[in-house]
Amino acid sequence: MFPQQGRAGNVAHGSNSATDRARDPLFKHVNTDKLQQIETFAHFIKLLDNYEMSTGVGETVTHEELAENRRFIDAIVETDVMKRAHNYLVRKGQSSSNTMDFKKQLYNIWFRLYHRERGGGQDSCGFEHVFVGETRRHQQILGLHNWVQFYLQEKHGHIDYKGYKARTHKDTPDEDDHVLNLQFSWRGLVKPVAGSFIGVSPEFEVALFTIVFLMSDEKMTSVEVKIDEYVLALIVHRYGRSIGTSYPKLLSSNHQDL
Repeated sequence: MFPQQGRAGNVAHGSNSATDRARDPLFKHVNTDKLQQIETFAHFIKLLDNYEMSTGVGETVTHEELAENRRFIDAIVETDVMKRAHNYLVRKGQSSSNTMDFKKQLYNIWFRLYHRERGGGQDSCGFEHVFVGETRRHQQILGLHNWVQFYLQEKHGHIDYKGYKARTHKDTPDEDDHVLNLQFSWRGLVKPVAGSFIGVSPEFEVALFTIVFLMSDEKMTSVEVKIDEYVLALIVHRYGRSIGTSYPKLLSSNHQDL
């Protein structure tokens, strides 16, 4: 799905200058027409242009955008992965068995607006931060951990992939990887390292991080898991009753030794 390219270097704190170790884009090709034929992806993509990029700027949410949020939740709740997540949360006493109550719970976790920047309006929510990305004072990239948004921004020339981040040579990614730590620039700002799943569905990510969020009351939760050849941490930061951020952090991969 993406070229191996180079291992990204370190970026000084506060700097927005990074050596480009990747000549090519992260993604060679994504069939967006096929994605649009999948209901959850189609609804997801419609949400990506609904937000102000900068924190401190209050969000203006239209009736159409509210409807788009609800249609997305309606669609993902009907998927097998979200049904399994819901059943698990009900068994653990973290969610109501009533589907409408569960949808309201998801809405509050992911779409409820809050103040990320002091002095501004309600300028952020979990969905915007994690899936869309935002900036702070035009100096720092916040969030942006979703592969579809990355691809679309890359396609329009807004993102420049700088290279992968890995602890050892064994962790060099290839086209079959589904978790990646990467470095990139977005609209002139540099993200030194960001963790992202590659190729997964939006309902998978919402289900996974909703479970981590609801199963812990800690402000920051890190759950280490092993999935196939990957060892990764699932990171969730709480912002009151909502998600502040969530992302996977690849710790190691042994795929080249299999």
